[in-house]
Amino acid sequence: MRLHRLGPRGAERPCVFDSVGRSVDLSAEIGDFDHQFFATDGMARVATLSIDDFAGLPRLAQDRLGSPIARPGKVVCIGLNYADHARESGQAIPAEPIVFFKDPWTVVGPNDDVLIPRGSTKTDWEVELGVVIGRRCRYLQSENEARGAIAGYAVSHDVSEREFQLERGGQWVKGKSCETFNPLGPWLVSADDVATPGELRLWLDVNGERKQDGSTSSMIFGVPYLIWYLSQFMVLEPGDLINTGTPAGVGLGATPSAYLADGDVVELGVDLLGSQRQTFRNAD
Repeated sequence: MRLHRLGPRGAERPCVFDSVGRSVDLSAEIGDFDHQFFATDGMARVATLSIDDFAGLPRLAQDRLGSPIARPGKVVCIGLNYADHARESGQAIPAEPIVFFKDPWTVVGPNDDVLIPRGSTKTDWEVELGVVIGRRCRYLQSENEARGAIAGYAVSHDVSEREFQLERGGQWVKGKSCETFNPLGPWLVSADDVATPGELRLWLDVNGERKQDGSTSSMIFGVPYLIWYLSQFMVLEPGDLINTGTPAGVGLGATPSAYLADGDVVELGVDLLGSQRQTFRNAD
């Protein structure tokens, strides 16, 4: 099941594909893919709909793809979760997950322009596996319990400004929370349609040149462990997004370092989850 949202910013309509690949507008049935949807077992409700029997539901022509979920309550990110990325960053492999937050307002559509912040010279790319939480997670007892809390998976682009993040003191959030810095989608693919989330290929190109090519099999901490771990420190709410880290190949790790400029085009994707394409523009 591939959930997606179509329409202009702020007016996206929740959709699911029918048997012939047309986008079916579910807004009259479920409202939106938001906290309330996930908290009331919305994934199961959509799965039980006989979409092809709902002749009255509108089929939508292709429009702008928004984020496949409405604004998450929080975006929790995991740093240095691939050993090769830790090495290229000159960092030790962490003994426990490195956790930081990203402003939920950074979440935009998968093909929206990304704005390079004013004064930035080190805007960088990071393809990641995004995980959307499907039920409240508080002091989970096991990784197996954590598996049952996953609503689905999506391609997530954890755009970063390295000077703001690493050279300006304080927390990483400064380099992670600039506007438009988290394109998400194109779809939220339900957990039951991703049999092996620990064996997905991730890739990213800049202006047609391959920069990242990795696999979630190289994660230091797998998805169920991350959800279990986070639940020991915070309550994960339905609809929250977890960015699970990036493989090697970011601009920071290049020799010499290489960063994004106005007009650059970044394309990225994850097996089974689709792909994204963004043009980077200088912020006004």
